[in-house]
Amino acid sequence: MLKKKSFFEKLTGSIKFDEEDDFLQDDEKHAKKSTPELKKHIHEKEEEAAVVEEEEEGQLTIDVYQTNGEIVVQSMIAGVLPENLSIMITRDMITIKGKREENRTIKEGDYYVRELYWGSFSRTINLPEEVDPEEAEAIEKHGLLIIKLPKINKNKQTNLKVKSI
Repeated sequence: MLKKKSFFEKLTGSIKFDEEDDFLQDDEKHAKKSTPELKKHIHEKEEEAAVVEEEEEGQLTIDVYQTNGEIVVQSMIAGVLPENLSIMITRDMITIKGKREENRTIKEGDYYVRELYWGSFSRTINLPEEVDPEEAEAIEKHGLLIIKLPKINKNKQTNLKVKSI
């Protein structure tokens, strides 16, 4: 079974050494096969890899920082339509999912360089402090997504008046 590639591995086309060793061991098992059988085996492995590649999601790159009253999450989402973006927030976690659609009018052979990531992506972040999901705010400016998550003030006190019935 093939392991999920990281965003960097997809971006650069590299593979980890332990994955390479697995491929070598697998190919050594099939080295005794005849040439037509070996070609069929290699073609099947390439098809499996293509299916896994299509199903994988890219991992969104982020910056997370805090101010006195809020936690801020930033990410570059240029080229993502707002309807293709989903942000789910709980008190201690945020998940950002989306899809960047590729311009399909360009033929594969016409590219000189292909480095941009196209397709589905997601990222889940465990937050360092509890936040109020109801008061969260998301803004997109020039391709930069800024999510402001107000912290819950655990030291806030309120005087409660007792009503007599």
